[in-house]
Amino acid sequence: MENNDVQVIAIIPARYKSNRFPGKPLALISGKPMIQHVVERARKVNLLTQVVVATDDSRIADCVESFGGEFVMTRDDHVSGTDRLAEAAATLGVSDNDIVVNIQGDQPLFPPEIIEQVTRPLLDDPELPMSTLIYKIVRKEEINDPNHVKTVFDRDHNALYFSRSAIPFQRNPEQGTPTYYKHLGVYGYRKNFLLTFVGLPEGEWEHFEKLEQLRALEFGYRIKVVLTAHDSVEVDTREELSRVEELINGNG
Repeated sequence: MENNDVQVIAIIPARYKSNRFPGKPLALISGKPMIQHVVERARKVNLLTQVVVATDDSRIADCVESFGGEFVMTRDDHVSGTDRLAEAAATLGVSDNDIVVNIQGDQPLFPPEIIEQVTRPLLDDPELPMSTLIYKIVRKEEINDPNHVKTVFDRDHNALYFSRSAIPFQRNPEQGTPTYYKHLGVYGYRKNFLLTFVGLPEGEWEHFEKLEQLRALEFGYRIKVVLTAHDSVEVDTREELSRVEELINGNG
């Protein structure tokens, strides 16, 4: 049963340093920094009580402040965005049973409704620690692309495994083609579990696949996967900026 006292806070981890694209959050798209596009979209979600950028760089903080956004400064030695998320949630004083949604700072086109989708299982089940989104793969080239993480799940939509490999493996092609689902990097966490999660040691599966979410599964925590009709459009390189800008202008 949904608890109306539960708050839902969106935190957007944003760092300046990046091997492939330094300063990515500040890259301009249609005259606005990418991080501003993400914040403005998040603000359209009625479910959210707060939208905060978590950063370790004053340039990003100054940018967020310039357009009236909220930010929190975090350490600069975090290994992952989840670690930054946990520090920000603790700094903000988020209550243990509140829900923290991790919105990727490089997805300036995310549909606001996906935040409701990823949050709903946590609102409906107070015992659920974590949720995330999946999307039915329609582009065949993504099936064997290790940059697109695949997942399998049980009949209650609890994740069984995530992999950069194609899962399930198609043993007998004559029996038909399985449906493949890819993982989208939008997470919802119960705040108390978020702090537990970042305190766990690296798992064996996580070590080899380089996928953080496997740590939760290896230590016996449930991850509810929610099927969405919305694919993600991420900006990983400078070359992808122009494509995103065209999409924004076309949608505008």
